[in-house]
Amino acid sequence: MSKSELDEIINRSLELRKKYHELELTHHGSHWSVEEDALAFLTDAGLVGRNIMSQQERWPKAHSASELEHKIGESIWWLIVLADRSGMDVKAALENFLSKTEKLLDQ
Repeated sequence: MSKSELDEIINRSLELRKKYHELELTHHGSHWSVEEDALAFLTDAGLVGRNIMSQQERWPKAHSASELEHKIGESIWWLIVLADRSGMDVKAALENFLSKTEKLLDQ
């Protein structure tokens, strides 16, 4: 994935979040807080775990590859949103994590 493709994904993610904010206003009269966004992410991340367990035949629910793909994509989307709402650059956060971890493992 090129840098411009990642930038496009980030922009699309943030635009989609704006549309969800509009729905929240319509249905609840206010936008979700950052804490509510974090809880929604954790819920979806948990569903990734359940879907992986199902895929690996370690959970009794029937496996759905499309549901797993959707929840992985949604979890990535939430991380982009949470980074933005926390005032962080998601690309810098990922780069810093990778560099730090690579250094630790190269020692």
